[in-house]
Amino acid sequence: MSSGGPPTIVSIAERAGVSIASVSRVLNGLGARPETEDRVRRAATELGYVPNAVARSLKGGHTRQLTFAVPDIGNPVYVAMVREIQAVAKAAGYRLLLHSTDADVAEELGVVRSLADRTSDGLVLVPIRITPEHVEALTAAPGPVVVIGSLPDGVPVDAVQADSVTGAALAVHHLVQAGRRRIAFVNGPVDTVPGGNRARGYRGALAACGLPYDPGLVTATDFGVGAGARAVARLLDARPGLDAVFCANDQLAIGAVQALHARGWRIPEDAAVAGMDDSDLAVAAWPPLTSVDLGAGERGRRAARMLLERLGPGDGEPVPARRTTAAPRLVVRGSTSPGAAPAGSDEQEGARSA
Repeated sequence: MSSGGPPTIVSIAERAGVSIASVSRVLNGLGARPETEDRVRRAATELGYVPNAVARSLKGGHTRQLTFAVPDIGNPVYVAMVREIQAVAKAAGYRLLLHSTDADVAEELGVVRSLADRTSDGLVLVPIRITPEHVEALTAAPGPVVVIGSLPDGVPVDAVQADSVTGAALAVHHLVQAGRRRIAFVNGPVDTVPGGNRARGYRGALAACGLPYDPGLVTATDFGVGAGARAVARLLDARPGLDAVFCANDQLAIGAVQALHARGWRIPEDAAVAGMDDSDLAVAAWPPLTSVDLGAGERGRRAARMLLERLGPGDGEPVPARRTTAAPRLVVRGSTSPGAAPAGSDEQEGARSA
């Protein structure tokens, strides 16, 4: 009997007392006599044999693995997406590989091109910027890709979008209806897809409400908690008359709440605060945070299903790239409405594509 090194089909055949061909048939699911199959599987277990997924994928064309690539693995929005994608993938017999790109374009392009290595069968990608290089790589992708985000028309890739423009408008209209007139806006970088769309929603809603756009009430840095705290501290130094702060995500809004508390401002009496994403942070904040639910989990679920449909047998006919948009929903809590219950109530409006 062979010894040393990891177990192979040769050592399994020796242990089971069958031919190498029989071992190969059993391990590749091609069938054998029940007695032979039982002996092979028992020998494989005793020897601690682990199938090589990469080698199997090169031979059979499938790994039963999917990749999910996100800019920030710690962002609660992407955690919500992971939960839903994992659930859909697992139910279909797939494992999920997670890749954090740090929003680096080269990393995102690399993970698209890595589909050629056949270590996974398909990719769900969340880019916050779409460059010409993205368009080129996605168009030439060596495997199925679904993007969670907005893509230019004509890119032959499935995409699941958030309607950030309408979502931002929902928040601003709510603040105006609550009597707020000096509404600051704390955004992330405006050269990103979410930053640009949320800025457009903010400005459009101000105009629709008959309020002037004041660039002195707008600041943009990045999407983190610290950035939100620093931005609001600067706004308070320059513009003490503000009565509301609308933030492009919940992380920024948590920072805004911290900065207001540090100055002794009461929320919402002195200034109301609203965020976007309706992540777990919104419920954990004090007071609980009014936020726009952009359907993070729903977007993840739709993306996973679209990817699996691309991986299905199909009928041989090419299917055009599909676009779907999750409708936003405003969840009102104590940070804008003193009487709101911690769990919040919903104010819903229709959505348009962003």
